Amino acid sequence: MASSSQMMISGISAELLTDFLVDLSEKNKDNLQNAPKWAGVFRERAVIEPILQMTKNLGLNPEAGYHAIEILRSSPPSRFMCNRITNLLIQDQDPTIPEQSLDQMIVIILDEHFPLAVVACVQIACKLWSHFKLVDLNTAVSYLHSVGHTVTKQAVLDLELMVLKELDFRLQIPTPVTYVDALLEALADQLRQLCCDVLLCFTYQRTKIYETLLMVMAECPTPSDSQRETFMEVSEDSMLLAVGVIAVGAYIHDVGTWEKVVGELRHITGISRISIFKFSHVILMHALADYPNAT
Repeated sequence: MASSSQMMISGISAELLTDFLVDLSEKNKDNLQNAPKWAGVFRERAVIEPILQMTKNLGLNPEAGYHAIEILRSSPPSRFMCNRITNLLIQDQDPTIPEQSLDQMIVIILDEHFPLAVVACVQIACKLWSHFKLVDLNTAVSYLHSVGHTVTKQAVLDLELMVLKELDFRLQIPTPVTYVDALLEALADQLRQLCCDVLLCFTYQRTKIYETLLMVMAECPTPSDSQRETFMEVSEDSMLLAVGVIAVGAYIHDVGTWEKVVGELRHITGISRISIFKFSHVILMHALADYPNAT
């Protein structure tokens, strides 16, 4: 752990920051133990891109987008959609509409529920992150109309209230930004904006990055089903994600001090150097592939 003088960042004492990191670590462990099999579905690019694009188009705090993703993953609409699709996959067809194909039914379920769920979760998240610019009912309905969905204000309000009640109004859900910020505080580093850029790149390329990492860990190009199932614990590990993002940011910022930063990250989190090396290498490889002219 960094020294006490280093950890007096933003007025946070060493003791409070240590307690916060311990609490984050425990929450991360709980999430890993209780993650459903479909947990990664709501981190796919097709899901997160509309959320991040909506927050950008409406001029909201970018962190509201990450928070909305976490709320969506925990919300009743997401559970409903996943359970409904899972049942279809098990049954291989919807018995109430036998003439519909499985693919058509999945598209119908997502088309009916996903846009409204996105708007409700963004509404809630922006109320936590934006003190001056909120997504009111008029804005929410207008946005849904712009993407081809005609809904009433009451329908939007009802879904927002359903999400709030189902989550018991417990909305302080840690996001990847939370983990990155906490570790940067402990490192007393000035990498936040660079790490935020790396995190955004990672978020859009998440599926490809984890697929590559899985092949690296499995040491073969076609991992087995059991290897994929075991790997889910890696892909849902928020602390590992934060460490990888910061390691990449540190490498881009100053390769000469990179190993020192990795050593600090290992000391703070207990994640091994080899795990940090492998993960950060895969993230950096995909980042460079997407932005070959980046310096």
